[in-house]
Amino acid sequence: HVQLVESGGGSVQAGGSLRLSCTAPGYNYDTYCMGWFRQSPGKEREGIAVIDSDGDTAYTDSMKGRFTISRGSAENTLTLEMRSLKFEDTAMYFCAAEPSPVLKPLEAYEYRFWGKGTQVTVS
Repeated sequence: HVQLVESGGGSVQAGGSLRLSCTAPGYNYDTYCMGWFRQSPGKEREGIAVIDSDGDTAYTDSMKGRFTISRGSAENTLTLEMRSLKFEDTAMYFCAAEPSPVLKPLEAYEYRFWGKGTQVTVS
């Protein structure tokens, strides 16, 4: 059972940047498709970006350009770089994983394993 742990959230002013990380302690997720999602109160969980074991990526159109997903197998870490943050980026950000040799769709129901989330607040 994969356990995912997010970190790096916090409060930032509009226009600022944050770097989120997701780790899977003691687990090798090389064969997993990994993704970042976010959810604001009263809204559905929204896909941001996904990356497969080959490093292929896919982004929700509205996230392209400001968000960058990456993964480092040596450190077993998934990263989300966020730039030019806006008030509407305020949300709980989640890391997700699903065994797959290829990219999975950016739909929350496609992923079985989730972290507990890290809060990002933009003011």
